[in-house]
Amino acid sequence: MTALDGRGTAEGISGTTFRILHVSTGNVCRSPITERLTRHALAERLGDPSYGGLIVESAGTWGHEGAPMEANAAAVLADFGADAAGFTGRELLDEHVIRADLVLTATRDHRAQVISMGHSAGLRTFTLKEFNRLVRAIDPLTLPDPLEEGVVERARALVRAAAALRGWLLAPTEEADEVYDPYGAPITFFRSVGEEINAALDPVVTALTGAPARH
Repeated sequence: MTALDGRGTAEGISGTTFRILHVSTGNVCRSPITERLTRHALAERLGDPSYGGLIVESAGTWGHEGAPMEANAAAVLADFGADAAGFTGRELLDEHVIRADLVLTATRDHRAQVISMGHSAGLRTFTLKEFNRLVRAIDPLTLPDPLEEGVVERARALVRAAAALRGWLLAPTEEADEVYDPYGAPITFFRSVGEEINAALDPVVTALTGAPARH
């Protein structure tokens, strides 16, 4: 298995890979956009088809198992030059949470649902915007050098540092940590959500990899 397929059996947490799981409701709009934008950003920054050992996947709390992503979600990905090909929706299962090193959810409700599944998920589950806020407060010089220790070790250290900060760096409003569902909305709203997700991901991918975006 390679990290590109993101659907295999390589273990995260205790192995040589690091699994990032994006979670929304149906796994046809927000989490597919976030998954594929993350992969796109990692490929651009690392120039590595294995993403440095990072595996990126997604699932939905009420996932449409086997369904394609929404056409508007695929259109948003095309706007960013990201690949929508081959995606199929998944329902969130215990095994997905058990194997994930980092779970990023669209909303606080999704975060609560993941944590309620158990598996000691609390310290590695955040909303995307919450994780964005936390990693921006972490001094990158305190994290392992990806060139010396690898991206996987850096990612693990980042999650530990973010979890330690969570009780100290609160959201200004409850809505600040939410990415709202565009399901059934026109393409203009999908594009707005795509911009929102992309903006939230940018510092996250930078913190994970130590590689800034190429502008």
